[in-house]
Amino acid sequence: MQTRTAFQLGQSVAPALRHTMLASSMTKLSGALAFQRAQSVFSKHQGNSLRYYSDVKYRIIKVPHMADSITEGTLKSWARQVGEQVEQDEEVASIETDKVDIPVNSPVAGVLREFLANEEDTVVVGQDLFKIEEGAVVEGGASKPKAEEALVASEAAPAQAAAPAVAAAAPAAQAAAPQKAASKPVAAKAAPAASVSPVQFGTPSRSERRVKMNRMRLRISERLKQSQDTAASLTTFNEIDMTNLIDLRKTYKDDVLKTHGVKLGYMGAFVKASTHALQAVPEVNASIDGDHLVYYDYCDVSIAVATPKGLVTPVLRNTERMSIVDVEQEISNLGKKARDNKITVEDMAGGTFTISNGGVFGSLYGTPIINMPQAAILGMHAIKERPIVVNGKVEIRPMMYVALSYDHRIIDGREAVTFLVKLKEAIEDPRRLLLSV
Repeated sequence: MQTRTAFQLGQSVAPALRHTMLASSMTKLSGALAFQRAQSVFSKHQGNSLRYYSDVKYRIIKVPHMADSITEGTLKSWARQVGEQVEQDEEVASIETDKVDIPVNSPVAGVLREFLANEEDTVVVGQDLFKIEEGAVVEGGASKPKAEEALVASEAAPAQAAAPAVAAAAPAAQAAAPQKAASKPVAAKAAPAASVSPVQFGTPSRSERRVKMNRMRLRISERLKQSQDTAASLTTFNEIDMTNLIDLRKTYKDDVLKTHGVKLGYMGAFVKASTHALQAVPEVNASIDGDHLVYYDYCDVSIAVATPKGLVTPVLRNTERMSIVDVEQEISNLGKKARDNKITVEDMAGGTFTISNGGVFGSLYGTPIINMPQAAILGMHAIKERPIVVNGKVEIRPMMYVALSYDHRIIDGREAVTFLVKLKEAIEDPRRLLLSV
């Protein structure tokens, strides 16, 4: 490294320089002659490339604190390379944890001098990560490699042109879910590309692919198995006539967008209806802590979101204080953070109840797994037109099956069924949410 080289070079040159200067003093050489002799010594040791060690200010950047529950992660990638210019607060590395990817930014501007860990290494909080020469500038003043600058320039125009379309499409996809099943579900259109390409059939093959599980997938596996091993889990079902909620959305979606700047979807109503049911049946909004039951006087609803790396559950906090529009706005904010890869551990911490919407992928029926240590999880499904009996007559109505998986150690069948009935009543007649009945 440059620091070590300069230091070693200084050690090797110092005795010769000292000898030269002493000799100059002893023989009473002129100042000019002493300088010339000293210069000749330096010329033998890369004269122009020598850097005084005392003039260089290096900073060792450590693995940052990530969350109280996270002590280590996997160094997935370096965003910059050794020798490149780094600006203050610019991302230098990305650390994958079992919940989110944590960006590591440089606290100072300078030149990246050394990596102190390799990609795919397990790194712990407080460990030395990289070394930066504070205040240094790459020769020529270029802050980024020319190739990278060219790439950025070439992509800038199409990216700017696409931005409004992306901004408009994302809320629309959110508002439309869940929808009637179609050949291509809305959520699938907006989903990022999977990390593993699908197998191309047609040509006979006996090949196999081995892909290392990322930390998030490993953690999900552990938590789901823990849930099965710990909770006395079972599921109860009901069906909901979505006619009135669909009409409500059709009638007011334009006004809501104009007034509040957010698309009116179905998830806002389900979160608010679930909150209404949680307050009516507090056993569902509880958890077990040792030999105690903990009942929450607030409702923090986790929304299960599928990503290429695995399932994440950002939390809507204090939904008992939110309106349907408030919920939609917060979901929109969390969606934007997810698209920008800025979801944090704090966004997913806690939660007293979870809603999982398999309907966006076309699921008709399913039993979700409890998100421990919560007591229950609601599963939403696709809206399908089915013949049902209404006031003694058979009618075609848009129907949705809903499922509540619950921990029988906390919740009895009566409470579970009562919760779904309360939910069903609120969705089928949204006026109940205004009257809290």
